[in-house]
Amino acid sequence: MTFGEAVEGGQREISIPRLEACPTCRGTGAKPGTQRSTCRACRGSGQVRYSQGFLTISQPCGRCGGEGWVLESPCGTCRGQGQVRADRTISVKVPAGVETGTRLKLSGEGEAGTRGGPPGDLYVVLSVQEHPLFVRSGDDLYCEVPISFTQAALGDELEIPTLAGRGKIKVPPGTQSGTEFRLRGKGVPNVRGYGRGDLVVRVFVEVPTRLTGRQRDLLEEFARQENGDGLPQASRFWEKVKGLFG
Repeated sequence: MTFGEAVEGGQREISIPRLEACPTCRGTGAKPGTQRSTCRACRGSGQVRYSQGFLTISQPCGRCGGEGWVLESPCGTCRGQGQVRADRTISVKVPAGVETGTRLKLSGEGEAGTRGGPPGDLYVVLSVQEHPLFVRSGDDLYCEVPISFTQAALGDELEIPTLAGRGKIKVPPGTQSGTEFRLRGKGVPNVRGYGRGDLVVRVFVEVPTRLTGRQRDLLEEFARQENGDGLPQASRFWEKVKGLFG
């Protein structure tokens, strides 16, 4: 499934190969108009016994395979098996908020039981494609957004992606790289219906790889005026270094 399909849920059509009850004999394995007959070797018990000294040993009947009856006239379609292989298209209801590994049970949609027995169940295991922008953790989504040095230092209003479209967050002045902004209820709906997760936007400061001459002059002037002011983390780090090495 795509990431969007997993978040929104809905109906999906899948095609599966499975064993179904033979339409000719209706799963009995007997030719229409005929019936199964009691095995003469075991008299319908499915077991044969023989004595060996003081011991009596039982084992499955070799003629009927332990079933207690035999087919005198097997069905020509399924050759007495009572089952035929067929491809079927099944509609699967996928709840919103599923993820890779989610297993859906469809009762009665498995393979037909032997000799007209009830069918089994079908288990559908989902695999969800990754999203190009969001990383999922439970019901929460994480998104990394690059910002410039000036945006981080001066503050700005950023346009960000959400599952519902575009949104905005305010970046305060002095924002550090790695700062997270949590948008409540903008994540993935809980698959059991317990609300919705959050969208966590993590900003990181991107350093420019090319500078014009004017930009370099301005940054060099800024460096001369800076003198470590406004960098509390750097100050604490170097204080620790001095404490360790003197």
